[in-house]
Amino acid sequence: MSVTVADHILERLRAWGVEQVFGYPGDGINGLLAAWGRAEDQPRFVQARHEEMSAFEAVGYAKFGKRLGVCVATSGPGAIHLLNGLYDAKLDHVPVLAIVGQTHRSAMGGSYQQEVDLHTLFKDVASEFVETVTVPEQLPNVLDRAIRTAYARRCPTAVIIPGDVQELDYTPPPHAFKMVPSSLDRSGWTAMPSPTALERAAEVLNAGDKAAILIGQGAAGARAEVEEIAELLGAGVAKALLGKDALSDELPYVTGSIGLLGTRPSYELMRDCDTLLTIGSSFPYAQFLPEPGSARGVQIDIDPHMVGMRYPYEVNLVGDARATLRELIPLIDKDRRAVSREWQEEICAGVRRWSDVMRRRAEQSADPVNPEYVARALDPLLPDNALITCDSGSVANWYARHLTMRGDMRASLSGTLATMGCAVPYAIGAKFAHPNRPVIALVGDGAMQMNGMAELITAAKYHHRWDDPRLIVAVWNNQDLNQVTWEMRAMGGAPSFLPSQSLPDVPYAEFARSIGLTGIRVEHPEEVEAAWRAGLEAREPVVIDFRTDPAVPPIPPHATWEQMEATAESVLKGDADRSSMVKQGLKAKMQEFLPGAGRAGEDRKGRGHRG
Repeated sequence: MSVTVADHILERLRAWGVEQVFGYPGDGINGLLAAWGRAEDQPRFVQARHEEMSAFEAVGYAKFGKRLGVCVATSGPGAIHLLNGLYDAKLDHVPVLAIVGQTHRSAMGGSYQQEVDLHTLFKDVASEFVETVTVPEQLPNVLDRAIRTAYARRCPTAVIIPGDVQELDYTPPPHAFKMVPSSLDRSGWTAMPSPTALERAAEVLNAGDKAAILIGQGAAGARAEVEEIAELLGAGVAKALLGKDALSDELPYVTGSIGLLGTRPSYELMRDCDTLLTIGSSFPYAQFLPEPGSARGVQIDIDPHMVGMRYPYEVNLVGDARATLRELIPLIDKDRRAVSREWQEEICAGVRRWSDVMRRRAEQSADPVNPEYVARALDPLLPDNALITCDSGSVANWYARHLTMRGDMRASLSGTLATMGCAVPYAIGAKFAHPNRPVIALVGDGAMQMNGMAELITAAKYHHRWDDPRLIVAVWNNQDLNQVTWEMRAMGGAPSFLPSQSLPDVPYAEFARSIGLTGIRVEHPEEVEAAWRAGLEAREPVVIDFRTDPAVPPIPPHATWEQMEATAESVLKGDADRSSMVKQGLKAKMQEFLPGAGRAGEDRKGRGHRG
């Protein structure tokens, strides 16, 4: 029996170690689907409910599995649907391959059904590599380059295959002119900065007294090294949201998240430091970094295109975070730790104070349930090997501030695109990457209605394949598009515009039960902990519908300690108090730090400016 192009594609994916492909069928990939049947579903085809969800699942699989995610879609509308998930991969630097069908070659240019200029469509999102296969001899080179590029550049790539080409007999490229042979191997490599650059970086770091470290997802493979250099420098460590799981929150000098969803200790760390070391992060909001001229800076990043941005760093080290830190650490002055002890103790005190404020805020009564308490109650119950996904919206505030990373926990969200509707498909992708670990998806009701409910059907379809079937989808059901509501209040003091913000109260738990999953509805605070425990003890996916109060404000980190203490005591007692809080200064505080705004900020007296 002859081998078709489609057969060869699946064979090559298997040779690259691809175990599953997330997709949705359509006649533009009929040749591939037939090949899957002949290959006895190897690699396994995971059927999402929508092509955008298959792309998100591939992103979640790649993020949590630390390997290539692959998605497949038909021509025309199927290919178009992939784009949002692929842009999420591009902006968060995740290796994903999209295999896309296309109209038969004979119909191209004829305004045929579902004919879309896919090469142009994908040229931006898959800017590092997109190619259309028109003859069998282009394979395996095109597929190999797409995979190798996705890994090397940490990006999405795309291979477009017309329907008739999929069904052609495969013939390898001969040893001939204008033929391009290929190979499978992808050896490991490590980028390293020069010794001179390392010495310059050490000079900057050794000269300071108040060091701050900012880490992102690029530091995830260098936990021990980040911890060691933080101890040597006597530094505090703040984390961009994509780096939330890069270092344990149990370390007393880890200040938590940075930015508008971040913590007061992270804000103070950046405000008052005289030295900044950024590792594996392209955190974009410069207004939350030290004021230019107040701190000397060193950056470590593996991507030369991402260094030198956000802050006027004196030294930009291009290299792998772990390898670079291993070379840098011996150059750090071992005696400087004593000099910085007082600074680090001040940071640790701020972390403790912040934790107390967050605890007290979570304990405040609300109508019906305090959304902060929902996250706070989960935190001590999380298994040390849990995988956590979070959606965009106000739920990201509670994820950033109340969940502490420890053990082997992994966590992620749509960091740069900040798209809604990713948490549930991320969670499904994570389950396929780690079928023996529990996964928890934290979702707002807007995101749940957008994408999550349909993708519960995917969880119901496949959960029997997972060794540990625990997948908890927790819905913060406040019947409001809450993050935008608070942004409207902060920017203009405007009340919520109900036609755009109000959401229907959907019976999420009932829907879960209707498709064979467990559903739990929580309407009282005393039910919260029991619901989390039930979800973590279940032997199937669980949806927990938490009825939460939309009027609990996500207080910005640059509010003063006094304002934070006040909200922990009284802000949840009534609408008048909440409105008063916004009017009495938080509106102005938020405006300072929103994109495009200047930083008048707080008095900087006594912050150890360095020229």
